[in-house]
Amino acid sequence: MLRFLVTRLLSAIPVLLILSIVTFAIIQAPPGNYSDYIRSQLINLGGASYEQADAQAKAYAAEHGLDKPMIVQYFNWIGAMVTKGDFGYSMYYNRPVGEIVAERLPRTLLLALVCHIFASVLGITFGVLAATRQYSWVDTLLSGVAFLGMTVPRFLMALIMVYLLVFQFNMSDIGNFYSSRYGGAPWSWDKFVDLVKHVWPVVAIATFGGLAYNMRVMRGNLLDTLNAQYIETARAKGLREGAVIMRHAVPNALHPLIMYQGVVLPYMLTGEIEVAIIFALPTVGPAIVGSMHVGDVYVTATFMLVLAATLIIGNIIADMLLAALDPRVRLGGAH
Repeated sequence: MLRFLVTRLLSAIPVLLILSIVTFAIIQAPPGNYSDYIRSQLINLGGASYEQADAQAKAYAAEHGLDKPMIVQYFNWIGAMVTKGDFGYSMYYNRPVGEIVAERLPRTLLLALVCHIFASVLGITFGVLAATRQYSWVDTLLSGVAFLGMTVPRFLMALIMVYLLVFQFNMSDIGNFYSSRYGGAPWSWDKFVDLVKHVWPVVAIATFGGLAYNMRVMRGNLLDTLNAQYIETARAKGLREGAVIMRHAVPNALHPLIMYQGVVLPYMLTGEIEVAIIFALPTVGPAIVGSMHVGDVYVTATFMLVLAATLIIGNIIADMLLAALDPRVRLGGAH
C-alpha cells in the first residue's frame, strides 16, 4: 500500500505541472491584465486623464512584472511556489495569495466535506430504501427526487433560494457566515447556531446533486447484487432478509460508490463554488470570479491548481478505500 501511495504521488507531479501550464496560459489568453483595470479605475473613478492613468498603469505593470512575457511570468510564479512556498501577490486584494488561500480554502473544504457526508449518508440510505422497495411509491418518490437533483442546475436552485430568502422572508445578510453581532465574537453555541442559519442553503443545494447521484448508483447496484447467486444462497441458508441485504448485498454494491469518491471531492467543491458565488459567501468561488474579472492572475491560477490537486488526491483516496474494502484488490496488488 505504501509503495502504491508513493507511486501515485510521484506520478501526480507531472500532471500538476502540465495543469499549471495550461491553466496559466488560459487565464493569460484574454487581452489585458491588472494594470488595465487600474487604468480604467483611475479614469472612471479617479478623474485622471488618459495620459496620467496610462503612465501609472505602466509603472504598476513594470513594478509587478506584468509587462514581461507570459512564459517569464509563469516561471517566476511556479519557481517561487516550489522553492519558497510563495504563491504570488494578489494585486486586487493587496495581500499575498497564500493568505487568501489560507483564509478561504478551509471554509470551502469544510463546506464541501459537510455536503459530501450528507450526500453520501442520505444518498446511500435512500438508494437502499428504493432498491428494497422496487416499483413502490417510495421508489417512485425517491427516483423523482434523484431526477430533479441531477437535472436542475445548482446555480438555478441557488437563484431561486436567494429570491425566496430575500424577497419572501426578508433575509438581508445571506452573503455572510455570521450575523454582524457574531463577527469577532469567540466560539459559542449561539455563534454555531447562527453559522448554521447562514450556510444551510448552500449546504442543502450543494448536497442535492451528490445525493441524487449516490442514490441512483446505489439503487442500480443493489438491484443487480440482490439477483446474484450468492445472495440466493444466503437466503437458502435461512438468513433473515435484513441480514442478507446489510451483510452481503450492500457492502458489494458500495464498490462503484467507493470508486466515485475519486471525483466527489472536486464535484462537491464545484457545487459549493457555484452556490457560494450566487450567495456571495467569502469562499473560493467568489475569489476566483472576482480575480478573473480584474485580471488578478495569481489568485485565479493558484486556486485552479489547488482544485486540480483535490481531484488527484481524491482519486488516490478512492483507490486506497477500495483496496481496504475489497480483499481482491489488495491480493491483486500484491502480485
